[in-house]
Amino acid sequence: MTSYIISTLFSLGFILGSCYVFSNGVEWLGKHYKLGHGVVGSVLAAVGTALPETIIPIIAIIFHPGEAGMQIGIGAIAGAPFMLGTLAFFVTGSAVVFYTLLGRRSLKMNTDLNAISRDLTFFVIIYGMAVLTTFVHQFQVLKAVIAIALLLSYGVYLKKTFSADSEDIEDLDKLFLGKIFNHEETLFLIFLQIALSLAGIIFGAQLFIHFVKLLSDVMGIAPLILSIIITPIATELPEKLNSIIWTRQKKDTLALGNITGAMVFQSCFPVVFGMLLTPWVLKGITLLSAIIALVSASIYLAWIRITKRINPFLLMIGGIGYLIFLMAIFLR
Repeated sequence: MTSYIISTLFSLGFILGSCYVFSNGVEWLGKHYKLGHGVVGSVLAAVGTALPETIIPIIAIIFHPGEAGMQIGIGAIAGAPFMLGTLAFFVTGSAVVFYTLLGRRSLKMNTDLNAISRDLTFFVIIYGMAVLTTFVHQFQVLKAVIAIALLLSYGVYLKKTFSADSEDIEDLDKLFLGKIFNHEETLFLIFLQIALSLAGIIFGAQLFIHFVKLLSDVMGIAPLILSIIITPIATELPEKLNSIIWTRQKKDTLALGNITGAMVFQSCFPVVFGMLLTPWVLKGITLLSAIIALVSASIYLAWIRITKRINPFLLMIGGIGYLIFLMAIFLR
């Protein structure tokens, strides 16, 4: 068991290192194409780091037929928005407070509120429709129509995100591969660094999940509990770690956009996949996780709309939603 714990920590470190390389590369890609923080955080970084949690439910449902594979798939699909809407925000808020105490930054968060508000609005609407669909899942044609509509809505989201982009990328560290090869930041090196770091993130996440599963087997954890709690913690690590990196650099739009953009992506692609290829019956703790994610996002959205600001202590409220969910599991 000790070896599993050490291996798990190693894989966590591997993910962290890959995230450092990825965040550096994706910022340079945004600078190369003259994109702002909104697009880089909510689209480029969000989609890239969402790959692990997008792939896992697809693999579980297609290549592991049966009740266990279905549970893992649906649990991972519902678990991703839940982790992003609760734990990821809590970690980001905590990081801001931590770096403030170290004197690295201030508590004030300089964020493009329009970008974050847009992401949260799309998430609440899209994911809300997906959750409501579970109550009419027996109508296959209706479910398919809703799923396709949700998928197409991501195109609308992209259009709005690119058209409203602002806040240019500045204060960049030199591209890591540029340092290694003592070369200027060419588009080839930027793409190469992003590709290598994404491969590292996916490999590290899979390695992390493998060892966590071994630990869970020893502790006797059920597949659904594993998929909705442990697996998303691993697969959402890239978003959390990237946000920690960017809060330290005072790039708060990137930090929050990485999370909110991933929430929108998760509510469109993996959720639609689950709606089309599974019975899509959310109940019990799975439904609870979806409700908590929606409530959490709605609270953040309402706060931003009313106060026109956001602060780290508000973000830390996400931890309450996560604790409520854990209590519900342990009291089952």
